[in-house]
Amino acid sequence: MPRLTARFWVDAYLARLRFQDIPGFVTAHGDDTAGAVLVKLNTLDGQAQSFHRSYDLMSGARKWIEHASGVEADVDAAIGRQQEFDPDLWVIEIEDRAGRHLLDEPGLE
Repeated sequence: MPRLTARFWVDAYLARLRFQDIPGFVTAHGDDTAGAVLVKLNTLDGQAQSFHRSYDLMSGARKWIEHASGVEADVDAAIGRQQEFDPDLWVIEIEDRAGRHLLDEPGLE
């Protein structure tokens, strides 16, 4: 099964967010072909979460798991540390008071 490029996935994800009226922005542009994607959810109350995609070796499934959560500044620091290790990392920031990120919807794994 061919893999989608990171750029294609990011563009499709942002379109899905727009369709649900959820603001989403690329805050770090990674490698168009193979960059990893990290999603930050800002609930606009000083709190945030970030998520990255994980691969389950036993089942072969891909799923989104929490990377960091808590005070927004702490989540930003965790994202910054990750960017130091991976300069090809994409970072998408979502702003939604209801905490919607859509990562649990079909097609986004």
